[in-house]
Amino acid sequence: YMTCGFILEEGLSLATLGQVVKSMAAVAKEAGILLVAGDTKVIDGRGGLYINTTGIGRIPSGRNVRGANLEPGDAILVTGNLGDHHATILSHRMNIENQIQSDNAPLNGLVEALFEAGLHPKTMRDITRGGLGTVLNELAQSSGVGIRLEEERIPVSRSVQGFSEILGLDPLYMGNEGKLVLSLPWEEGEKALAALREQEKGKDAAIVGRVVEGTGVELLTRLGGLRRVPPLVGEGLPRIC
Repeated sequence: YMTCGFILEEGLSLATLGQVVKSMAAVAKEAGILLVAGDTKVIDGRGGLYINTTGIGRIPSGRNVRGANLEPGDAILVTGNLGDHHATILSHRMNIENQIQSDNAPLNGLVEALFEAGLHPKTMRDITRGGLGTVLNELAQSSGVGIRLEEERIPVSRSVQGFSEILGLDPLYMGNEGKLVLSLPWEEGEKALAALREQEKGKDAAIVGRVVEGTGVELLTRLGGLRRVPPLVGEGLPRIC
């Protein structure tokens, strides 16, 4: 179930509001979510729109998915290309024309596909603000382990790779709105990959690394070297929602 509050600035067009509401209804139907309550407030402004949502759900019995569940040897997977949403928002703000599109999408279908395949995900997080690098640092700290990524395995589209190189961005720190990172026993990695790739939203899924002894996150580069991947902090965390 979900509730939704709209804060409308004076001057917001009814066409824009209608488009947003129709889009929310379509995605809620796709995800099997009921919008059960809401509220609206009108404030002074320049035609902007702010939306606040609250969701409540139920965890099925037998599913133990927590941020502190990582263990050495576990496989680390992502469900698709990184950086699409971040690049889309920045392109709009900077008036840059390209074909990059946001990955904004519900993720519950991918989650259910994994459990229906008889797999045992141990940790899951959406890769939002701060990107994969920051999220994995948080998970590694929660579990008291290290994580080693392999650069050549990390999926990034050519368009986003080119965009990030021009602006000096690192896809590891670019936000997403339709991607998961998850861990599960290494021996289940390939089966999980197959289950994800059967879904449209998981067709670009990849095994990007594994959990190791130690602390923090490191990246095995294409040249064979290792570099630390620290978390972003402070002003390095752009608000791109």
